[in-house]
Order: sequence, then structure tokens, then C-alpha cells
Amino acid sequence: MTLDDVLGKRGVKSGKKAALAAILFVAVAFIALTLPDHPGAFSANAFMRLPLELPLLGIVLLILPRRLALGLGVLATAVVVALLFLKIADIGVQSAFQRRFNPYLDIKMLSDGWNLLSGTVGSWVAGSAIAAGVTVFLLLGYLFFWSTTILIRFGAPGRRRMIMGFAVLLIIGFALQQFAPTPFLARVAGANAFGYLSQRLDLVSRSVADMRIFEAELQGTDKPVTGEGLFQAVAGRDIILVFIESYGRSAIEDPRYGALIAPRLTAVEEQIAAAGFHAASGWNLSPTVGGLSWLAHGTFLSGLWVDSQARYDRLMISQRPSLNRLFREAGWKTTAVMPAITMDWPEGAYYGYDQILAHKDLGYQGRPFNWVTMPDQYTLSAFERLGRIPLKRDGSNVMAEIALISSHAPWTPVATLIDWDDVGDGSIFTPQAESGDPPSVVWADPERVRAQYVLTVDYALHTLGDYIARFGDDAVFIILGDHQPAAIITGPDASRAVPIHVVSRDRSLVDRFLPEGFAQGMVPGSDLPERPMNDMREMVIRLFSQP
Repeated sequence: MTLDDVLGKRGVKSGKKAALAAILFVAVAFIALTLPDHPGAFSANAFMRLPLELPLLGIVLLILPRRLALGLGVLATAVVVALLFLKIADIGVQSAFQRRFNPYLDIKMLSDGWNLLSGTVGSWVAGSAIAAGVTVFLLLGYLFFWSTTILIRFGAPGRRRMIMGFAVLLIIGFALQQFAPTPFLARVAGANAFGYLSQRLDLVSRSVADMRIFEAELQGTDKPVTGEGLFQAVAGRDIILVFIESYGRSAIEDPRYGALIAPRLTAVEEQIAAAGFHAASGWNLSPTVGGLSWLAHGTFLSGLWVDSQARYDRLMISQRPSLNRLFREAGWKTTAVMPAITMDWPEGAYYGYDQILAHKDLGYQGRPFNWVTMPDQYTLSAFERLGRIPLKRDGSNVMAEIALISSHAPWTPVATLIDWDDVGDGSIFTPQAESGDPPSVVWADPERVRAQYVLTVDYALHTLGDYIARFGDDAVFIILGDHQPAAIITGPDASRAVPIHVVSRDRSLVDRFLPEGFAQGMVPGSDLPERPMNDMREMVIRLFSQP
């Protein structure tokens, strides 16, 4: 195939085809160059811009020889497609995780995004939406390339008119930059595409360098390297670490949610106090927001800042002992209760569990609550029946890590607490799971989403408080959120802090946390420091090991 076969042997004269090509060229390039990269940046002013790359590219395409122009058209199409892809990805990642899309770290998480989207709105709706988006995306790329080939074939009269039109736009743009009477008009014209792409390349470069730093941290000396002789201050007690899904600082301090959650925490404090328990609470900075709960688990238990999938994957094949493994070496039986794990979980080998109770192992016979496989009350009941009691039969104590997921999106339906004696195999929860509106209805109204969210957090705290008062015995509980929910719940730029609570019948043990940035009770004060979550591993080892 020759160049003439691609472009056509005859030039394109002025007419409908030439006009259509010019309109498509300008329209697609304008969209790619002006589309905001943040969901909060959409406004009329966002598109009141004159991207100087557009007229400059048009002029160069029209004056170059055909062969060179075709090569430039291919390159320009690749740049336009890259800009569209990165900006759309930025909008999605900013909405979920409040950060930019990172090609080096995020491509491997596409399957997790599909699982969440399909679990929220259904596989058919999610698949249709993705297919439609991909179709529009590819169509825009094709139309832009087609329009460049038509521009290249413009006849002399049409070519001269197009060059003059692009030149006028270029002159206007430079004039606005230099002589605009107001700052707004000065910002109308600009060339930002190169800077945007170069920043993304710099982000990838810094991510690669970050992995080298993390590798050095993994290779560094980690004390302790074994759990032998540790945790004497909690000898003879079960240690129960509980992560509550999407339980963040906003749940307590945002007025939209605090009116329900702050009184709930006070009620839990009174309930567990009546059962002989004391509590201290503070704030932890989570390495993630909006999802990727396993990064928070890895950070807390390894004592390293695990804020990307790449870091997490590297941690999973390292020799750095997890907090679970240290407890195991000190004589505790370790178990993981993971109701959201529905597939093979090879990462479990890193943590050093004696027992893993995933979804299939917990024996739940009720209907799932959409993405949420089972309500938190069943998870805790099954842990007591299948994990805690059997592991203690030989006189050992249990160190458990439990993930409570009822407060995971899509936050519908909302479970309610029942009598613990009625939990059974979980089939009693089926009417609850079939109640309420489906996610497609709830998510059509952002206010409804927020209302559902806070109800699920309230349920999780209510259930956990009731469990501690009823089944706590002499266990020591560490309870914390894994991360803040997505920006649709918190709003933009919310703190990444999550509440953390230490609960025990041993008042002196709880009081050890007060000088470490904790306050008495279940409601952490707003003036308390936000400690990085990776600090907690060393703190737990130190405070649980002191005589």
C-alpha cells in the first residue's frame, strides 16, 4: 500500500467533506486539549480556552509534504488518544482515590475496578457502560486521524483558507497571552499538553525510583526479626484486630454523618464500659482512600508505608515479618477472617496465619448484600464459632485479623442487628439482603448514597460494640478504619485519617496509649495527631511487650 492509497490520489476540494474534516479536527483536538482531569473542575470556564497546540498543529499539517504530514498525523493521533485516555483515567481515579492515574501502578488494578463497578451496578450495566465508553473513545481517535488525512489532501484554495484561519487563531492566542487586560483572558490561551504528558512521565519515573527506595527499606534491618519473648504484657489474652471498611475521620467529624456516628460511639463506650472494658482512641493516616483496603492491612501489619499495588506485591514476597507472624512465633494461634475473599488468596502466606476463614470457609447460607458477601454480625458470629473457640481448645490464645465489610460500597441494603442466638447459618439475613432499593436506584441520587453510607457505618459500630460486650471476655481489641470512603462521601481534599480504638478490660494497658496521641473513650478528639498507620506495628510491639 502506497501513500497515495492511504491519502487518495486526488486532493480534496472545498465542499462538505472538507468542511466536515475541518470541524472534526478542531472538535476532537479541542476536547482532548481542554477536557479537565479532575471531576471537580468541570465548568463552563474550563472549556473557555484556546489551546495553541490546535492551530499550530493545523498549520504544520497543511504546509508539510504529504509523507511527513502523514507521519505527523499518526503522531498527533497518538497524542490525542493518550490525552483522552489519561484525562478520563484521572477523572475516575480522582473520584475514587483522590489522586492522579499512575500508568505504572494502576493498570494492574483494572480487574479490581471491574469487580467494584459490576458489584455496584451489576455486570450487564457495567459491561454496557464500559463498552460504550471504549466505543466512543476509539471512534474519536478514528475520526481525528481521518480528519488529518483529509486536511493533508486539501486542494490549494482550501489549504490557503485553512492556514489563514489557523494563523489568525494563533495570533489571537499569543496576543491574549501578552496583552490581555484581565488575568482570566490571559489564561484563556495556552499550550499545556506537553506539560501534562511530561508530568505523567515524571510521575512514572518517580514511581520507579520509589520502588527502589521501598526495596531498600525491605532489605534494611527490621527489629524484631522474631516474636519469641514478645507481648508479655498481653500474655494469656486474645488479640483481635478489626478493620472496619470505609470508616474514616469524616464519619465522625463531618456534620452530615457525625450526628449519627458520634452518639453511636458514645453508646458503644457506655455499653462496653458496663461490661468492664476501657477504651482509648486516636487517628491513623491511611495509605489509601476510597478502596484498596489491603494496602492499609499491609501497612499496619508490616510497619512499612504500602501506598501502591507495586509496593504491596513486593511486600508479599519479602521476608519482613508481619505483626501476625510475630504473635504466632510468640505462642498465639493466628487466624484471618476475610469474608470478602472469594478467590484464591496467595498473599495470605505472607502474613503467617494458622487459619484462614475466607468467604467459602465461613459457611454463610444467606443472600449477599450485593457486593457485600455477608453482614458483619454473621462474620463475627462465625469467627467465634469457627475460629476463636476451636483454636483455644488446646489452651492457646488467638491473634485474629478480621475484616468487616458491611460498610463497603454500594451501601445497600443496610443490615440490622438481630439476637446473636438467632444468627445460625446466616439464612435469617436473607430478608434483609432482599430489602431496600438496588444500587442503580440508590446511586442515582448522591444524597441517598451518603445517607446509606452512614447507616452502614452505624451498623458496623453497633454490631461490634455488642459483640465486645457479649463475647469480649478478656480479649484486647484494636479497631480501626481501613480508609476514608470515596470523594462522593467525604467531598474533595478530605483528611486521609481514620479512627483507631484500643479496647481492653486492663485499664493500665489502655492507658499506655494515652501518651502516644490517644485519648480516653471511643471518640477521638479533633486535636489529636494523625499518626501514620505504619507506626502502629512498632507501637503495638513496644506497648504490648513492656512489663
